[in-house]
Amino acid sequence: MAGALTIALDAMGGDNAPGVILDGTELARERYPHVKYLLFGDGEQLEAALASRPKLKDCCTVIHAESVVDGGMKPSQALRKGRASSMGLAIQAVSDGKAHVALSAGNTGALMALSKFILRTLPGIDRPALVTLLPSKRGESAMLDLGANVECSADNLVEFAVMGAAYARLVLGVERPKVALLNIGTEELKGNEEVKDAAEILRKLDLHFEFTGFAEGNDIGQGKADVFVTDGFTGNVALKTIEGTATLIADLFRRAFRNSPLSMLGYIMARGGLRTLRAHLDPNTHNGGMFVGLNGLVVKSHGGANAAGIASAIGVAKDLAEGDLNARIAEDMARFGSQRPAAPAEVMIP
Repeated sequence: MAGALTIALDAMGGDNAPGVILDGTELARERYPHVKYLLFGDGEQLEAALASRPKLKDCCTVIHAESVVDGGMKPSQALRKGRASSMGLAIQAVSDGKAHVALSAGNTGALMALSKFILRTLPGIDRPALVTLLPSKRGESAMLDLGANVECSADNLVEFAVMGAAYARLVLGVERPKVALLNIGTEELKGNEEVKDAAEILRKLDLHFEFTGFAEGNDIGQGKADVFVTDGFTGNVALKTIEGTATLIADLFRRAFRNSPLSMLGYIMARGGLRTLRAHLDPNTHNGGMFVGLNGLVVKSHGGANAAGIASAIGVAKDLAEGDLNARIAEDMARFGSQRPAAPAEVMIP
């Protein structure tokens, strides 16, 4: 679509909406002054909130939505009742060509269901997946799926690998990303049949990435791959564990430096490095996952993200739209299609 880069915001999604959404948009406005925003939600409430944020006056357009998808709504309910919600209308704006990308901090399951229903999937994609960046010793790595698909076939995992590699090439700037399947061990005999079958397929492919085999959970922090591929159940547990561990480490540091006057002196001397560590581990720094595989761009923010986290997610949305990620995925999926193993013929029993 032509014109200024436009992001459709579900202004009512998330734990502290709409205030934190607008605060994050205000931060993003300073970083990306060329971006425009469509704010979907309670029109009266949003107009009142914008009145106290003059910096957003020229870049935001409010569009009233009759309803909100709440955190407890099931995906099936969202499909029946959520089309006219702030979330549904934000996604519809992408489908209608009024926005380049939609962003929501709302209910993940509902966002996935509405996005797939409204936008459909790219050619060759069976299921979209949720991908985001995680901190590591080497910088950052991408991981998918993070909760969109609890159970996955070998073909699903292979498609995730192709899409994840395209994402890493754009977002991480790695020309030939290293891709690994998350498993309970690195030996070829380890894992369930889906993981082992996916590995067998990936070893035979000649695409724009290097398949490095299996990786274990502790390899994520080491950054031993640019892309870690797994099913949504395992990926979501891994993501929440990583985020919880980061919070624990920050809390333990805080307690340790308050133990005595001497430890507080140590904090004063080390606070520059600790500030860097805190920023590296803070989930808000890496906020903004994407549903890859859709025929349109949709970014998912943490529901509890603060203003900095929302601004980070907006930055992700901007980069993905400007980099035309879906064109890259479509190209790679077409190349994969020419190499995809044929399904075994059915044996007819007389």
